[in-house]
Amino acid sequence: MKLVNFKVGEQIKLGIKSEKGIIDVAKAAEDYSLGIPTTIEEVIEKGEKSLSQLAELTKKEIETIAEETIMYAPSVTKPEKILCVGLNYISHSEESKMDIPTSPVLFSKFNNALAAHNQIISLPKSAEKFDYEAELVIVIGKEAKNVSREEALSYVFGYTAGNDLSVRDLQFRTSQWLLGKTCDHFAPIGPYLVTADEVDATNLEIKCKVNGGLRQSGNTKDMIFDCATIVSYISDYMTLKPGDIIFTGTPSGVILGYPEDKQQWLKSGDEIVVSIEKIGDLVNILE
Repeated sequence: MKLVNFKVGEQIKLGIKSEKGIIDVAKAAEDYSLGIPTTIEEVIEKGEKSLSQLAELTKKEIETIAEETIMYAPSVTKPEKILCVGLNYISHSEESKMDIPTSPVLFSKFNNALAAHNQIISLPKSAEKFDYEAELVIVIGKEAKNVSREEALSYVFGYTAGNDLSVRDLQFRTSQWLLGKTCDHFAPIGPYLVTADEVDATNLEIKCKVNGGLRQSGNTKDMIFDCATIVSYISDYMTLKPGDIIFTGTPSGVILGYPEDKQQWLKSGDEIVVSIEKIGDLVNILE
């Protein structure tokens, strides 16, 4: 199932992507007098039961909204944690001229960084070296503490596409990467949250285009640490909560990896498209 958050005025509503368009869950629930979850947070919290209810809803005759008319919101809007895994593809570690990690390299973003599909993203005025990073994003479905690798994927609600936008001159200003990673709206995710039963996270093509030109092309099978390992590893040290999101790393092709004389950093007006097989295309324009 593909779920989508969209805005009506200041309200964020839950939708289901169908062949006919977007089902407004709250409106459909009201029309049919159904007691079903109407926000993504409720759906994640209630798990399989809520997904079964939504699946039943899709079988009814429901008026849909044309997808091209909606204003998207981030696939998840209230994560307790936004965690990111750095250098998780050997090719990216090598192009970044950093040691290949022997344990997942973790850093964080904050909720101010969340952004949606089709959202225009403003670049900070006090920086210059703006870069893209196409990434598969895990959305946690159940509280996870000290879970084994074998059990880890059962704690995943679903997956979405993400762009770990980075400001390299801020990222490497100090030994801590945070400043260059969590600028406002520098973690766009979407357009859909696809439930885990529809995705084999170990084998997904992932691409990034800038102004139509292909910059990144990889596959999640080339991750150093796969999704199960990442979830298990993190859960040994902090409790993952429903709705937490994890950016899982980017393949090679980022601007940082180019020779210095060929580094053309992102600029106002650029369009970035992150495409992940079975999930969709996340589009953002910079200003």
